[in-house]
Amino acid sequence: MLERNRTKEATATIEEISAQYDRVALVFQGGGALGAYQAGVYQALADAGCEPSWLSGVSIGAINAAIIAGNESSRRLQRLEQFWQTISGRKIWAYTPEGDIYRDIRNRTSSWMTMTMGQPGFFKPRNPNPWFEQPGADGATSFYDTAELKETLETLIDFDILNDGKKRLSVGAVNVRTGNFVYFDTEKVRIEPEHIMASGALPPAFPSIRIEGEYYWDGGIVSNTPLQYLLDQEEDRSSLVFQVDLFSARGTLPRGMADVLSRHKDIMYSSRTRQNTDNFQRIHALKMKLLEALKRVPAELLKEGEKELIEDYSQAGVVNIVHLIYQHKGYEGHAKDYEFSGTSMREHWEMGLEDTQRTLRHRQWLTLPTNVEGVAIHDLHREDPT
Repeated sequence: MLERNRTKEATATIEEISAQYDRVALVFQGGGALGAYQAGVYQALADAGCEPSWLSGVSIGAINAAIIAGNESSRRLQRLEQFWQTISGRKIWAYTPEGDIYRDIRNRTSSWMTMTMGQPGFFKPRNPNPWFEQPGADGATSFYDTAELKETLETLIDFDILNDGKKRLSVGAVNVRTGNFVYFDTEKVRIEPEHIMASGALPPAFPSIRIEGEYYWDGGIVSNTPLQYLLDQEEDRSSLVFQVDLFSARGTLPRGMADVLSRHKDIMYSSRTRQNTDNFQRIHALKMKLLEALKRVPAELLKEGEKELIEDYSQAGVVNIVHLIYQHKGYEGHAKDYEFSGTSMREHWEMGLEDTQRTLRHRQWLTLPTNVEGVAIHDLHREDPT
C-alpha cells in the first residue's frame, strides 16, 4: 500500500496535488531589487498549474503580489515583466566583461546611479534635498519622491480585479504615529495604490503614505515577512504555503567592512522566518497534545470553554510550508537590494524560476502532511537540519 501511494504521488501533477488543499498561499518578503526572484518563483508555479489563491507581501513583495492579484491569469506574467523591465530598464554599461570583479564594479555603478538618479517608474531624488526643507513641508521627510510608482501601479494593476474576491491579497505596513503593524486585506478593505505604496514606503528614502488620516511606512520596519498573519487566519483550512525570502539569516563570517554591511542587512531583514515557522509548528503540536488530553476527559468533567477548545482544535487544518530563500552571489554587496540593473534583474528572476522548479520536483514535499502535528516545513536551501 505504501509503495502504491508513492507511485500515485509521483504520477500526480503539481496542479492535482495543490488542489487537495483549501488554499494555496504565496508569501513574499521585502527586498527591493531582489524582488525579481519572486517573479521567477511565481512563473514556475504558474507554469506548473499551482496558482495561489492568497497572496501576501511586504514592500517589493507587496508590489509583486498586487500585480499578480490585480490581473487576469493570461496577463500576470506579462505585467510582472513590464514592471521589472520598467524599473530596471536603464542601461549601465554597453557591455559587461565576464568575471566577478567586473560584475562587482558594474553593480557598484548601478547602485550609485540608483542613489543619485532614482529608478524609472519608481522613484526620483527630491530637489531640493530634504535637509534644506522646512519641517512640515511635503519634501521634508524623505530623500525620494515616489509619485512615479503610483502611476506605474495604476498602469499595471486593475484594482477592480484585485478586489473582486477571486484572489485574496494582504499587504503589511506600519502606522507611523502608533508604531503598530497593520495588514490591509482585501477581505476587510478595498485595496488601492496607496495601500501598496504604504507597504513599500521605507524611510528615510521614501515618504510615508496617508490613508484615511493616518500615515504608514514600510512593513519591513517591524516584520519583513507576512507569514505569521497568514498562519493566524482561518486555522480550520488546510494550507500549502510558499514562503519566499530575499535575505538569508544564515551566512558566512564577514572578512571585511563590505561583508559586515551585507551580513548585517541579511540578518536584520531575514525576519527569522525559520524561527517563526518552528514556533508555529511547536504551538500547533502543543494544541494537538492538548486536544488528545481533553478527549480523554469524561464530558461531564470538562470545564467551561474546554468543549469549545475540543471543537476548535478538532477542526484545525494541516499546514505545509515550503520555504525558498534567495542565495546571493559573491559579487553582490550590501547594496544588492537597490542595485536595479537589467542584468541583475534577469539573473534574480532566473534563479527564482530554477529554485522553484527544483522544489516542485520534490513532489512528496507538496502532499498533505500526515504527521500527528499536521504541520510540515520544507526548505530547499537548508543544509543544517537542526
